[in-house]
Amino acid sequence: MRHKYAGFKLKRPVDSRNALLRNLTTSVILEERIVTTIPKAKAVQPWVEKMITLAKADTLHSRRQAAAVLLTPASVKKLFDSLGTRFGQRNGGYTRITRLGPRKGDGAEVAMIELVGSELVKRAADRAKRREERLKAQREGREPEEEKEE
Repeated sequence: MRHKYAGFKLKRPVDSRNALLRNLTTSVILEERIVTTIPKAKAVQPWVEKMITLAKADTLHSRRQAAAVLLTPASVKKLFDSLGTRFGQRNGGYTRITRLGPRKGDGAEVAMIELVGSELVKRAADRAKRREERLKAQREGREPEEEKEE
């Protein structure tokens, strides 16, 4: 029985395991979506959830606590400026793990861990980019590239 055995070992010593989880946490916050193995995704999920919970408080102390875990100042800035406000009304469940199947090289089960709502943000950004290209093409007096291909 695994009573009172919390956490994941990931077949690594403590220092390299903590470095791995800090790197993965920083990557999830910066990129909002990463692809990794299922055990790593399950291990990093609580870390990301705790960082977003810290960002919702937005105090100097919580910023310093997040900076102690995250590796880059850009990730701390993004966490507190955009993610803390985006998840301000949500009570937990900030991440989603989606299984993608076996990896081609070694057959390891792969999963994608992403922030909930990041697909909407990405879709809106793509839509805005297409709109900019269309307006630019209209200003230049020609058809957009997408319509020429059809």
